[in-house]
Amino acid sequence: MGKITDAVKHLIILNVILFAASQFMGLNLSNWLALYFPKSENFGIWQFVTHMFMHGGFTHILFNMYALWAFGSPLEQMWGRNKFLFFYFSAGIGAGLIYTAVNYFQFNNIFNELVSAGISNSEIQNLLETGRYNTDILNQVSEKRLTDLYQIYNTPAVGASGAIYGVLVAFGMSFPNAKLALIFLPVPIAAKYFIPVLIGLDLFSGLTGFSLFGGGIAHFAHVGGAIIGFIIMKYWQKNQFKRWD
Repeated sequence: MGKITDAVKHLIILNVILFAASQFMGLNLSNWLALYFPKSENFGIWQFVTHMFMHGGFTHILFNMYALWAFGSPLEQMWGRNKFLFFYFSAGIGAGLIYTAVNYFQFNNIFNELVSAGISNSEIQNLLETGRYNTDILNQVSEKRLTDLYQIYNTPAVGASGAIYGVLVAFGMSFPNAKLALIFLPVPIAAKYFIPVLIGLDLFSGLTGFSLFGGGIAHFAHVGGAIIGFIIMKYWQKNQFKRWD
C-alpha cells in the first residue's frame, strides 16, 4: 500500500471527475452510463463498461477508490499497466454480465409467475413502467415479488465494485499472507482468509436478501467480479503470463 501507479491513478481521476459532474454540476449521467436491465428503454450495450465509472454516493466512491489504490497498485507494479487494465476491465465487464444474467433469471421467474396467474402483458407492462397495479394481483402474487420485478427493471447498477472484487481476488492470490482488516473488525487477517469470507458474505446476501452492509448493493456483481478475477488468475498461473508493458 505505497505509491499509486499510473493506471490506477488515471482510473481514480476519471471516476472522481464523473462523480463530481453527476453530483455537483447537475448532469444526469446515470440514464446514459449506469447499467440498466436489457429490457429497459434506458439500456445500452456500452453500459457494461461505463457503469464502472458511476457511483451512488460519497461513501460508495470513497471505499471503491481506496480499494483500487490499496490493492490495485501492487498488482499494476507486478504486472505492468496493460495487463492490469485488461484484468480490471475484464472483471468489471464480467461482473456486469453475471449480474445481468442473474437479474434475467429472477425477472423471468416472476414474469412467468404473473402470466401463470392470468395477469395480462399490458398489466405487467404498466407495473414495470409505473409501479402501479391492481391490488387483486396480491391474491396470487406477493407484494415483494412485484416490488422485486419493478426494481430489477428500473434500478440501474453503478460502481466499480465488480472490478474491485476481481482485484481483491487477484491480490489475495498474489499476496496470500498480506494482513488486512475490516473496519468493524480491526483485527488483521491474512488475505487468503479475509477475501473468501468477504465474497462469501456477498454470496449469502445475494441468495437470502439479508445484507450486513445495508440495502441497494448489487451482491451478485461483487460475486461475478470475484469469479472472473479467479478464472483469469488461474489461467495466468497455468500459462505463466508475464508483464504486459
